[in-house]
Amino acid sequence: MIEEFVKEVLAEDVGRGDLYALVEPSVDASAKIIAKSDGVVAGVKYINALAKLENFEILWLKNDGTHFVSGDLIATIKTDSHTLLRCERTILDMLLHASSIATLTKKYVDIIEPYGVKLLDTRKTRPLLRVFEKYATRTGGAVNHRMGLDDSLMIKDTHLKTIENLQEYIKKARKVIPFTAKIEVEAETFEIAKMAFEAQADIVMCDNMSPQQIQEIVAFRDKNYPHILLEASGNISLKTIESYAKSGVDAISSGSLIHQANWIDLSMKID
Repeated sequence: MIEEFVKEVLAEDVGRGDLYALVEPSVDASAKIIAKSDGVVAGVKYINALAKLENFEILWLKNDGTHFVSGDLIATIKTDSHTLLRCERTILDMLLHASSIATLTKKYVDIIEPYGVKLLDTRKTRPLLRVFEKYATRTGGAVNHRMGLDDSLMIKDTHLKTIENLQEYIKKARKVIPFTAKIEVEAETFEIAKMAFEAQADIVMCDNMSPQQIQEIVAFRDKNYPHILLEASGNISLKTIESYAKSGVDAISSGSLIHQANWIDLSMKID
């Protein structure tokens, strides 16, 4: 999957061929990738796949998940000039995109880690980039939520509009979904959360609730359904995530890890 992805990313940029290569023959070339801001590296495994595909040598001074500061040398590359300049933008785009997500994710993780709460990503990813972007959040320290509709059953508010009896629905679901698949119910009120507990969901998501509202649900869960996991989600930011971590939930999910990640600054300099 990674190999096919990097082929497509490179092909998007190269098109019918790099016009630069038509003018002069190729010569030996080397380059450095240098940090111009602080961050966390992600994208190494994808760029290594590109290096194998395009037969260039890359030496990493910083690996996936490691922190860097402005001025740090991230990697060196040796190859020929045609290959280097054909792959330059593909290398940087993958590294920038993934590292920017990993950098923001690590900021969230650092805040909630003392409370023993897991940070989860969401399905709010760019089309056809889900695997790549979720790899980046994982590199930053998050835990992947479901990859798609096929690996767990989440019953959201839209689904609840079509379900007359949640308890009966979950009983039927247990008979047809894979044995290892969990069932999660999204709850926007205490009443819906209580209904989800009674229906024996595996996970209850407290959606768009305040930390105070969630604390009430945590207390109810701890007293009556201690085996059921609780997740908080909805408009959670760097400013508010600590208050949610203190509420007693098991995990916090946030789409902002991906869609609010601003690109860090990295550059490639040819020697």
